[in-house]
Amino acid sequence: MLAIPFPAIDPIALEIGPLTIRWYSLAYVFGLLFGWRYMIFLTKKTADLIKTQNVDDFLLWATVGVMVGGRLGYVLFYKPLYFWHKPIEIFSVWQGGMSFHGGALGVLIATFLFCRKHKITLLTFGDLICAAAPIGLFFGRIANFINGELYGRVTDVKWGIVFPRGGPELRHPSQIYEAALEGLCLFLILTLMIKYLSALQYRGLITGCFFAGYGISRFFVEFFREPDTHLGFLIGFLTMGQALSLPAIIGGMWLIRYSLYRS
Repeated sequence: MLAIPFPAIDPIALEIGPLTIRWYSLAYVFGLLFGWRYMIFLTKKTADLIKTQNVDDFLLWATVGVMVGGRLGYVLFYKPLYFWHKPIEIFSVWQGGMSFHGGALGVLIATFLFCRKHKITLLTFGDLICAAAPIGLFFGRIANFINGELYGRVTDVKWGIVFPRGGPELRHPSQIYEAALEGLCLFLILTLMIKYLSALQYRGLITGCFFAGYGISRFFVEFFREPDTHLGFLIGFLTMGQALSLPAIIGGMWLIRYSLYRS
């Protein structure tokens, strides 16, 4: 009786003949486009170390890194045996199944190659990317909610939702938790650091704060998110999402220390 009804939002945003555009796909488009524009805005604070042309050129690299890395990360981290037997479905990205950790690794590789080609300082450019990354995370988690996927564990909280794929029980809207923490809150924190603490002057600081902040947020929300059925818990309470977040937390904290010490 206290359940919040699941919003009846069609996962398909637009359908014109054989062309089908899903909200999940639009989330990536909006995330990349808004992130691109925000990076251009931030180039004013880099003392001409990064040009707007560099950001324009990187958009395609980032798109390939996110899509290829995100999909391969999901295949390798979450369903390796399934895709081993059905390799053709690796390309069925419209059905969902993307990994942030894989996408982050894909963008990291793309950034390294791009900076090497254009002779740009890796950490300086990485700071701009990480400052904009929460925008994409926010849209992505909202799309997960619209799809009714990656829902939370059974609960009795007043804001619990009965998800179409989650059975008759009330569940945490963990996608909204992640959109709020990994997306909105992390974006605001990094923005305030840039505006009031001149964080872009400390090379690598924003990058470190992003990875540490994302890792902590994801590790926390995993306590409310339903573990993947085919994986369950790895060790004790530890889920795959938490296990993959630990390196992000450790690496981010090390980079924060390195940035401040170097400065």
